[in-house]
Amino acid sequence: MADQHEDLHEYTALELHQLLQRGDVTPLEAAEHYLARIERLDPEVGAFALVTPERARERARAVRRDVAHAAPLWGMPLADKDLHPRAGVPTAFGSRAFAGDVPDESDDLVRDVDDAGAVSLGKTATPEFGLPSYTEPLAGRPARNPWDLGLGAGGSSGGAAAAVAAGLLPFAPGSDGGGSIRIPAASCGLVGVKPSRGRVPSGSGIDRLAGLGVVGPLARTVADAALLLDGLIAPRGYPPRHPFALRAPGEDGPYLGAAIRGEGRYQVGVMLDTPWDDFTDIRVEDAPRAAFEHAIALLDRLGHGVDELAPAPEPGYPEAFRTIWQSGAAGIPVPGGEEDALEPLTRWLVARGRERTAGELAGALGWLAGFERRTIARFSPVDVVLTPALALTPRPVGWYDAEDAEENFAQQVRFTPYTSFVNVAGLPALTLPVHDTEEGLPMGVQLIGRPGGEATLFALAAQLERAARRGRRRPPVW
Repeated sequence: MADQHEDLHEYTALELHQLLQRGDVTPLEAAEHYLARIERLDPEVGAFALVTPERARERARAVRRDVAHAAPLWGMPLADKDLHPRAGVPTAFGSRAFAGDVPDESDDLVRDVDDAGAVSLGKTATPEFGLPSYTEPLAGRPARNPWDLGLGAGGSSGGAAAAVAAGLLPFAPGSDGGGSIRIPAASCGLVGVKPSRGRVPSGSGIDRLAGLGVVGPLARTVADAALLLDGLIAPRGYPPRHPFALRAPGEDGPYLGAAIRGEGRYQVGVMLDTPWDDFTDIRVEDAPRAAFEHAIALLDRLGHGVDELAPAPEPGYPEAFRTIWQSGAAGIPVPGGEEDALEPLTRWLVARGRERTAGELAGALGWLAGFERRTIARFSPVDVVLTPALALTPRPVGWYDAEDAEENFAQQVRFTPYTSFVNVAGLPALTLPVHDTEEGLPMGVQLIGRPGGEATLFALAAQLERAARRGRRRPPVW
């Protein structure tokens, strides 16, 4: 039977949500439409590690039958990043060492998107254990950029970004411990949001080493990202799970309202320095610099105050962050005898992490806690801080050194020096495209907010989105 809704992927996620709420489209029809697109387009994109069509159809029928329409993501198709276990579905964490592993329980994020009424279509691709900022796992295919299939989609939520950019999903959740939502979002011309530490119950960061890893949305518009973040926050009335968790959005209502209204005048600080400047040669290429300068011009035209932030060198940052990154890898539960199945970068991280002493780890945690305080104080005179989203244009597939782990790490830093420090400081951040290269590749910027300042980010991003007047641009793979 022909698809009665051939153009569903042309709708924004918010528009699709409205169609579902009105009954113009059923959850099963939405799922079938996106499953057909995945079958047709994903072989060249590599966004999915696994597609689960029969489970998706069963779930779509159950949502229509058993879940109240008031559920915030009722009937919306999405997919689980392959770092998040779903009971009964193979979850490999992007690793050959876990190939065929089927968990008995789902994690908090998976349970929450289910409680919110969403329909999972499968697992999006991730690099091994989500460690690097590109998605080219030896366990599967590389996640390719729908704007240019010779380029990577970024990482570690690269599969999610590729799927949303190619119209294989309306939006998707990702996770971000050092930029893993914002890097692929910026690479693929999407909006990506790293919430404040403590904001999202299922991925607060509070229970993670140094408080780095949180979960958040990847979407094609600012409003779509807000819709998904609202759904991640309040699937069950926002039950607090940690003593320091942030409260749900307050007087301003859900973030979707701030994203739609796009109101307010803000003081914006702009910066090009990074805490990695003493570690390697950080150079912002012409294309991301042009996007940065274009965003400044738009802010000025919109009437916002724009001031440069004075540089603040942090020479201790690289070693402290590397200690945390390596120490986190040391705890990866590799099955006995499977160490040889790990990729070279992962083996290096695990080995170096296990060499670290408790004193080194304690020292790094203490240093980063001080860095968090200094960063918040540095940014406190302004409402939002603007940086480039990336220092380089998206990298070609195969660009990263596969054998020399030290060079691989330096390459990642040179590509994305503006993201990890935001995780360390626990601040919210949002990336969005504002400009294009001569070849038509989207280029974005990053907005960093105050602690708990997501509403301001959505309001300002909505203004930039409108002012940029980019329309509903579509990649060649669509």
